[in-house]
Amino acid sequence: MNALNIPQGSTAHSAYSLRSSLAEGEERRTLAVLVVNEAGVLARVIGLFSGRGYNIESLTVAETDHVSRRSRITVVTTGTPAVIAQIKAQLSRMVVVIDVHDLTTEGPSVERELALIKVAATGEARVESLRLADVFRARVVDTTLRSFVFELTGPSDKIDAFVELMAPLGLVDVSRTGVAAIKRGPEGM
Repeated sequence: MNALNIPQGSTAHSAYSLRSSLAEGEERRTLAVLVVNEAGVLARVIGLFSGRGYNIESLTVAETDHVSRRSRITVVTTGTPAVIAQIKAQLSRMVVVIDVHDLTTEGPSVERELALIKVAATGEARVESLRLADVFRARVVDTTLRSFVFELTGPSDKIDAFVELMAPLGLVDVSRTGVAAIKRGPEGM
């Protein structure tokens, strides 16, 4: 067992790896929500999800316009089409919400995630972890004689695959940012 209680040589499945197990009729959606940047807004938006029992798979939030005091919340959620429509309608009715977009259905978009992955390895496992990092284009951002911290960006399934391959090599810890997403093309939100 390593620090994540994953038996050596087993394939670990994080909550991210369970993405393929949607209930019948459910869909995964990425919602971009532009909000007024003031105290308590995130709690109110997230309260909408928790109060109604909606699941959040990924959540990112950051200020995007300091002058206009706007922040962007990106939420990856699952539900039936009716539930997704209800989530979007309820978000749109909130006073602090400026705009809501379903990036999954509104045309092409780009989704990325950043992860820091710590692997403690020596000998052949150390060499193999470096080889795999090169294949995945992960950067070494910290190293000691017994461990590495890799930085990896890309689609969530790429990060899932890298983490799964690192498990038998000495995976110690994983920190993920959650999905950041944006529409393709010249239009803004």
